[in-house]
This record gives sequence, C-alpha cells and structure tokens, in this order.
Amino acid sequence: MSNQEIKFYYKNITADAIGPEHGISKSQFEDLARETTPLIAQLNEERKLGKTPYRDLPFIAESLKRVKDLIAEVKDGCENLVVFGIGGSALGNIAVQTALNPYMHNMDDTQRTGPRLFVFDNVDPAQLASFLDWLGDGLDKTIFNVISKSGRTAETAAQFLIIRQLLLDKLGPDGCKKQIITTTDANQGTLRAITDEAGFRSLVVPDGIGGRFSVLSDVGLFSAGMCGVDIDSLLVGARDMDKRVSSEDFYKNPAAINAAINYHFYKRGKKISVMMPYCYALKDMADWYRQLWAESLGKATDLAGNEVFLGPTPVKALGTTDQHSQVQLYREGPNDKLFTFLQVGKFDKDLTISPAPDCASELGFLAGKDLSVLLNSEKKATEYALLESKRPCLTVVFPEVNAYTVGQFIYLFEVTTSFAGALFGINPYDQPAVELGKEATFALMGKPGDEYTEFAKKIRSLTNVDESFLV
Repeated sequence: MSNQEIKFYYKNITADAIGPEHGISKSQFEDLARETTPLIAQLNEERKLGKTPYRDLPFIAESLKRVKDLIAEVKDGCENLVVFGIGGSALGNIAVQTALNPYMHNMDDTQRTGPRLFVFDNVDPAQLASFLDWLGDGLDKTIFNVISKSGRTAETAAQFLIIRQLLLDKLGPDGCKKQIITTTDANQGTLRAITDEAGFRSLVVPDGIGGRFSVLSDVGLFSAGMCGVDIDSLLVGARDMDKRVSSEDFYKNPAAINAAINYHFYKRGKKISVMMPYCYALKDMADWYRQLWAESLGKATDLAGNEVFLGPTPVKALGTTDQHSQVQLYREGPNDKLFTFLQVGKFDKDLTISPAPDCASELGFLAGKDLSVLLNSEKKATEYALLESKRPCLTVVFPEVNAYTVGQFIYLFEVTTSFAGALFGINPYDQPAVELGKEATFALMGKPGDEYTEFAKKIRSLTNVDESFLV
C-alpha cells in the first residue's frame, strides 16, 4: 500500500522558506539530527523491554479477535451504540468515527452500515436528558459501552449509574445485562467488580497504556468496528507506520523529524502548536491530538526531578472555517506558533461548482471547478500567507482518508509524542496534575472520609462566589 502512505512535509519550516530569524537552517537541522538519532535506538529498545506497550497494540491478535467476536454477537438488532467515557476513552472513538464514516451517518440509514453512534464525554445534564428523551422506548435496541479502567472516574460512573437504573426499571436485570458492555481492567477495579457480579459482557483496557494512547485497543476498536469501520486496515496502517518510525535513519523517520522540529521551535519561543485540517473528516483528529500533546508533554518536572514547567500548547483549527476566525491572529499576532496542516489528495466524494448567474459574472472563475480544488487552494493560500509572515508550517499529506491512512496518522503522532518526551527529558506517559481535580470533585460530591470533608471546606472557601465581587 505504498501509494497510500501518508507523507510528512517539512520544507516550510526551513530558513530557505521563512528566513534565518524564524526558520531552521541546514546546520541547525543537522544538529537536531545528531541530538535525536540516539533517541531512536533508545525508544526502540524501550519498546522491546515493554516500556511503551501502546506500540504493541496494532500487533495484538487476541485483542482484535475479542473485539470482532463481540461485534458479531451484538451488532444485529443494535440500532444505537452509546459510549460513556471521558478523555482518552472518548476522543479517539469520536475522531475515528468522524474520519471514517459519512457526515450524515447518524441520520441517514442508507449511509450507515452499523448502529448510530453517540459518545458522551461530558456530564452536562441537558445533553444526556435530551438524548434519553429521544431514545424513548429504544433501550432494548441500544448498547451502552461504559469505558473506564478503574470504574471510579466520577463522570463515567455517574452516567453508568443513571443508565443502569433506567435499564433495570424498564427491562429488568436480564435486559440490563444484555444492553451494557464494559471496557475496563481485566482483573481488578470497581467496574470489573460490577461487571463480574452483574455478568456484563466486557472488553479490556490494556495495562500500562494511558487513555490518550488507547484508541487502537479495545477502547477504540469496538465502536469503530460496530459502526462499519475497517478495523483490520486501521491496524495495518499503524503497523506499517511502525516500520517507518522505527528507522534509525533520522532523515527517513517522520516521527523523529516531527518531534525534533517541534522541540526546536519550542526552545525558540514558539510554544503554541496549531493543527489545522483542511478536511472536515479529520477535524476531530485535531481534538484527539490536543489531548495527546497536552497531557503527555505538559509537565512541571523533568526526569531528573528539576522544575521545568514545560509544555507546548496545542490549538485546534479547521480549514477553511478558521481562516475567517483565527488567521488574523496567526499572521499579525505574536510569532509564537508552529502550524501543522492536514491535507487530503483525493476526497471520497466531490462536487463541481455550477455556473454563476448572468448578474454575477465575477463569480464565473469558480464555475466548473471541483470543491476539493477550492478547499486545497484555500490551504495553499493560507500556508502562503503564513509563510509571507515568516510563520513555520508543516503538512501531513493524506493521499485519501481511509482506515489505512488514519491508522498511520494515529500511530505517527503517538510515536512523535514519545520522541518529544525524550527530547524534552520528561515522562510523556503519566498525568499527575489530573488527579487533584478528580480528588476535588470527589470531595465536593461528598465522598466519605474526614479528609474529604476538610478538603471540601478548603475548596469552597476559594471557589464559592463572594457577592462583593459580583457585578
């Protein structure tokens, strides 16, 4: 499938493209190659030692079989698939769905080869209530996939408790058992205990893999496969990208080059990373990337324990929409950003622009051209405008958007994250800062224990509204 390889294009970050003040010179790039090359062997060795288990996900036949067997068991008669999860348990599911199923998937039965998909990654009561009102008597035709490694994530636990009671009330214990599938730890945790007691069918959240790296596991494969995505091709794409990002030749390794470029610009004050797909189908891949980049690289300390307060800030944009909402800032605001465009060669479907009316002959230049030509011209125009303002630009080129190319993209950016962590000297696999907010939520919701009672008092003293400051 070499003609379906995604390509990484980096000419427009060079000094030749945007000048020596903001671009990378040939000698600087050679320095980056020397600094990064030893890390390729290091990461390959860590992978062999089992320290980066996410890299094995595309190769685990047992996981793929488990997912396929469950899909075969439950897909018939399933009209709606609901995913309850948050962060890495949701963003990958959403991104794959948006990328690989039609825009009207949930609304048009003729465009759908599986159930409708609804992913609830929030606890907004109006959102869930609206869905349940719409669902009405369709509970027996709806599968609820509850994703949580521990089962103690407050948001997912709350959603699960609501739907569990609803199913018990409407369908009874046997009906509840049929409609819930959990994805959780294989052996332990609150959700595993509930699953075993209730007899729910279940999938596995793999050990040692943070949610943001889990989309190619049971976590993401089940919803994708249920909704008609070719999960075999998704994993083949990831496996083929694994060969490329394992190459110890820096100049042939797109993940190493990508990480080195991001590292270089961060060190030189460009600490904001903008990902801008020129393809609606890829818009949620930018959302998935935001979590991957932010949670992996935003760290207070390095591996030696030094305070560094490090982390590039990822920003999501969408072409052409955000040409009209953000590019003014990007061109005339501070030159503190690195841009990564996602560009598609061939779209699954295309439309030809119709002739202009006689009274608007000035629009005639558009007539007869495909919308895809306009969209990609908009990308080039935006890139040109940014280059004129000396802003560095990268492009990931998709020959087309399909399961194989999306699998490549996911794996490319996961491994890029590992390289970036190694260059910055931080641990890209933990997320210690997330825990305080979780514990604070537990306290405010009345979790038992004196320590939570006192913690709640402290939180309220700082966060309750002081009327004297309310205008």
